[in-house]
Amino acid sequence: MSIDTTTGPTTSLTAGSGTVHVAGHPGYDAARMPWNVAVDQRPAAVAEPRTARDVAAAVRSARRAGLRIAPQSTGHNAGPLAEQDLSDVMIIRTGGLDDITIDPGLGIARVGAGSIWDPVVTAAAEHGLAALHGSSPDVGVAGYSLGGGLGWYARKLGLQSNNLTAVVMVTPDGDLVRADEHENGDLFWALRGGGGNFGVVTALEFRLHPIQSAYAGWLVWDVTQAHDVLRGFEEWAAEAPDEVSTSFRILNVPPLPEIPEPLRGRSLAVIDGAVLGTDEYGADVIRTLRAMRPEMDTFGRMPAPALARLHMDPEGPTPAVGTSTILGRLGEAGIETFVERASVGPQSGLIMAELRQLGGAVGRPATGAGALSHIEGDYAFMSAGIAATPELAAASHTATHGLVDALQPWSTGRNYLNFAESRVAAGTAFDEDQLNLLRAVRSAYDPDGVMVANHKLD
Repeated sequence: MSIDTTTGPTTSLTAGSGTVHVAGHPGYDAARMPWNVAVDQRPAAVAEPRTARDVAAAVRSARRAGLRIAPQSTGHNAGPLAEQDLSDVMIIRTGGLDDITIDPGLGIARVGAGSIWDPVVTAAAEHGLAALHGSSPDVGVAGYSLGGGLGWYARKLGLQSNNLTAVVMVTPDGDLVRADEHENGDLFWALRGGGGNFGVVTALEFRLHPIQSAYAGWLVWDVTQAHDVLRGFEEWAAEAPDEVSTSFRILNVPPLPEIPEPLRGRSLAVIDGAVLGTDEYGADVIRTLRAMRPEMDTFGRMPAPALARLHMDPEGPTPAVGTSTILGRLGEAGIETFVERASVGPQSGLIMAELRQLGGAVGRPATGAGALSHIEGDYAFMSAGIAATPELAAASHTATHGLVDALQPWSTGRNYLNFAESRVAAGTAFDEDQLNLLRAVRSAYDPDGVMVANHKLD
């Protein structure tokens, strides 16, 4: 154990064999830095435990010091947390809890709360299995799973949260508990969609699926064709079978040397995704999209682990800003608005505007589901910009927020919290009955209001 402080009320802080960093002392600034380095979170202390026992020790010492507690693994979605007052908060970074165990006989993965998707996907693939991972290989499994989890198999197999079979958590009192369908069932229900409002998760168990490959890839057009392509995509998506999950994006590609020359510095319309089934079935499913004559077509047989990088999301710490909402069908006016406001070039600060296809199993209530059973709507919309400099951050904020504001006539008024990069009302993610139940579970496990989640239930 090491403690990054020498004086003051936090001198007794501990994380067992882990480390605690306190504001104003060496190591604190590095420890508090989330994956999204544009977010400036300044807690009273940051704990970096190595084991579940370390997590429990950190929770108990934070309580003794009068600190509240915020769990965090990678910090991809750190913006909503940083918007809160963290001056009396210990952030517990769980990145050191990254053990991965695959049980091929049961088809179950057990992973530490600090695990990211890439090694989990690789480990599962060694047994011919696949997890319901998302579009980014270095997103934390815990935050993704507790917030829903919308990936390339979702329209067939549903949200990752409803594939969880057990969650191990340290309560705000410092006790290690297991939640599953047989034990602490109320907590198990709440954790599957309710995020980090109930304690500090140390491990998760979830179902894997016998998927070794998929028919997947990209279709690319110049942005001048975006209007026609999006119109065709919307008509196709409304009738697409559950076996296919896709997204439509407008990418304003920066003129960076590492980007392939045919794409560098251009604005593009892109459809990417995956089809579960044979090559012949996959080709038939996307036949209508191919008929729009893309200039680039990479769809073909792809091993399951490669799907973790299909979307080409940025890896490693990245300064970013973004917005999101859930949209219904756009129609002609919505398509015109989306294309006009998104086709602005990389100099605008807007790098990406995306429509993630919903429907299928994602849109239907799941049997035995948790708090987030399904997502109603046609698209999960998100936009992103780079915030590498104050000037770029300001431009990106203007562009991303201007786009989501322009799309409000087509918004359902709902939010998918994993994509929400700033604080939103919990009532936009859950209906009134669900929210009341979530608050009741929170009160039972955290009566003193110790937990500080990135998306609170207030």
